[in-house]
Amino acid sequence: MARSPAVPYVAPYAVFLAVLALGTVWPLTGVADQLTRIAMVSAALWLVARPALDFRVRDWAGSLLIGALICGLWIAPDLVFPQYRHSWWFDNPVTGSVRSSLVEAERHDPLVLFLRTFRATILVPIVEELFWRGWLLRRIIAPDFRKVALGSYSAGSFWAVAFLFAAQHGPYWDVGLAAGIVFNLWMIRTKSLGDLILAHAAANLCLSAYVIATGKWEYWL
Repeated sequence: MARSPAVPYVAPYAVFLAVLALGTVWPLTGVADQLTRIAMVSAALWLVARPALDFRVRDWAGSLLIGALICGLWIAPDLVFPQYRHSWWFDNPVTGSVRSSLVEAERHDPLVLFLRTFRATILVPIVEELFWRGWLLRRIIAPDFRKVALGSYSAGSFWAVAFLFAAQHGPYWDVGLAAGIVFNLWMIRTKSLGDLILAHAAANLCLSAYVIATGKWEYWL
């Protein structure tokens, strides 16, 4: 049986979600936890996703600026309103609550912090952009997504992906929605998976640096 053309785009994201779920039934901590997550997602990307990967960047400066903008959007509400994230809108049984996945000891382990930053900056942008804007943004427009060019616009596809991307971010759904809108617009503008991966990586790197510098571990769910 021929493999579905969606597999290279969807499988790494499925593995990514499976790794998150695995942590609830087979809890690991420290370096072992980070290496397990990195190894499983990296294997999925190497073994399955290579045909879909395209790291060519059309607008380096613009993509880096988009990443910095999204990081700013992510932390701005909590800077302006310190108790903002603890309201019912963001702390409830549906969205979950703001709670870091790093235990106290891990927050002072340089290797854990490096590996956590590596995962957020290198692997997560590739996995998520393959799925959200490489595949789903096109798949909603047409069942045979290969006939839909990257960055094609449809209102239904645009907003469905933006809202689903928001839902993925739990108690940060509001800034997740803002980020989803900006990322979707940037894909429409650049029509480049490489630019989206770079912008996403820049956003996550800036946020990781902010988390480590300020001790705002709650941003690392």
